[in-house]
Amino acid sequence: MFDNLHQILRALYDDMMPLCADMAGIARGLAGLGALFYVAHRVWQSLSRAEPIDVYPLLRPFAIGLCIMFFPVFVLGTINAVLSPVVRGTHQMLETQTMDMNEYRRQKDRLEYQVMIRNPETAYLVSNEAFDSKLEELGWSPSDLVTMAGMYIDRGMYNLKKTIRDWFRELLEIIFQAAALVIDTIRTFFLIVLAILGPIAFAISVYDGFQSTMTQWISRYVSVYFWLPVSDLFSCILARIQVLMLQRDIVELETNPNFSLDASNTAYIIFMLIGIVGYFTIPTVANWIISAGGMGSYNRNVHKGGAMAAGAAGAAAGNIIGHLKKN
Repeated sequence: MFDNLHQILRALYDDMMPLCADMAGIARGLAGLGALFYVAHRVWQSLSRAEPIDVYPLLRPFAIGLCIMFFPVFVLGTINAVLSPVVRGTHQMLETQTMDMNEYRRQKDRLEYQVMIRNPETAYLVSNEAFDSKLEELGWSPSDLVTMAGMYIDRGMYNLKKTIRDWFRELLEIIFQAAALVIDTIRTFFLIVLAILGPIAFAISVYDGFQSTMTQWISRYVSVYFWLPVSDLFSCILARIQVLMLQRDIVELETNPNFSLDASNTAYIIFMLIGIVGYFTIPTVANWIISAGGMGSYNRNVHKGGAMAAGAAGAAAGNIIGHLKKN
């Protein structure tokens, strides 16, 4: 489901790109007026000082005008073509780690089931055949009836505990995926706004005093564009950590008969909480790669929201884990 939503965001970006042509008409007018003032000012300065006219600096507004006329191809097309291999490379790394993680998780579940089946004291909790066999060994004496009732209660408590644990794990995974979707949605919104209003930013940069507008626009576009590869790298690192944890659990299940599965599940939940908080640091990390001024306030708000979400999830996790340990 979440992969489809990410693909919808990619399609949304492509569908909104034709709107750049509408803004290009307005931007051409602004750039033309700015080029007139730009050239006239410098020519008048040179004439008033009886200096030769330097033609090369006067080509700047015309070069910007060409970028505005062919903005989707010259500017957006060039930037996206240069950065898209980075996105594809990081996404391929993520897919590889995710496939490994799913395979190890299935292997761990099989080993966990086999370990409980081999233990006569826990086999009836996971196997209907073992449960029925143990019931057949009992008679109808009062002590056997008490043992039978205890077996039903133990089996029910085990299933309830497993259901709660699996439900909470799925809840954390949904929150984890939702955090990634929030970052991708905000990223797509920023890229669309920057792309549509990009011609205006280029046109304003023609005017004296606003020359840095174009470079600021490029740095912010690239910085926001890097949110996705940074997000994929972060997910890849978390997936690799989970792979290493699963490998360790598999080795322990094969060699250590006293291995505690509850401790392993608790560690998994802790890393999921870390991942949820970590997703909201992606804008800051991307800003370290390409420094884009003016985004500090947004980053602070994102960190505050991530801290609140992590606090709520952590409180729920502690409450549920505490009840499970008591039971």
